[in-house]
Amino acid sequence: MPEITYSITFYLMAAIAVAAALGVIILRDVFRAALSLILLFMTVAGIYLLLHADFLAIVQILIYVGAISVLIIVAIMLTRDARQGQPLGKIKWVAGIVALALIGVIAWGVINTAFYLSSTPPLEETVKPLGNLLFGNPGYMLTSEIAAVLLLSAILGAIAVIREK
Repeated sequence: MPEITYSITFYLMAAIAVAAALGVIILRDVFRAALSLILLFMTVAGIYLLLHADFLAIVQILIYVGAISVLIIVAIMLTRDARQGQPLGKIKWVAGIVALALIGVIAWGVINTAFYLSSTPPLEETVKPLGNLLFGNPGYMLTSEIAAVLLLSAILGAIAVIREK
């Protein structure tokens, strides 16, 4: 990717991140502020990818977007009166245009990215050494499994508390 494309992509993601952060602060609806927070997390992951920090980008998406954002949205949905949402109107056309633009940007990025083989990385590998440290011979596989079991039990406990109500 040429240097100008990196600059344009960075400034575009930075502008989206600033707008999403302002949305978290300004929006009065807590649910929409949480959706704006998810957009902020995704743009930060995109900036990590531009910096060739693939492990940080993956962790950003898995932990923040996947876990914490879902936790926030579930907490909002359980603590507030569930509204029926907005009636269909002008907003669906705006959402459709934004979704098509997002799909176009993602498709453009996938088509124009030079994917490297594992034998010829563009920079020093980051995921493979971390994987060897975590899951290699003196690794920490047991602690990772214990953390997964603890998270699963917390989720099942939350479901049990919700079902009693």
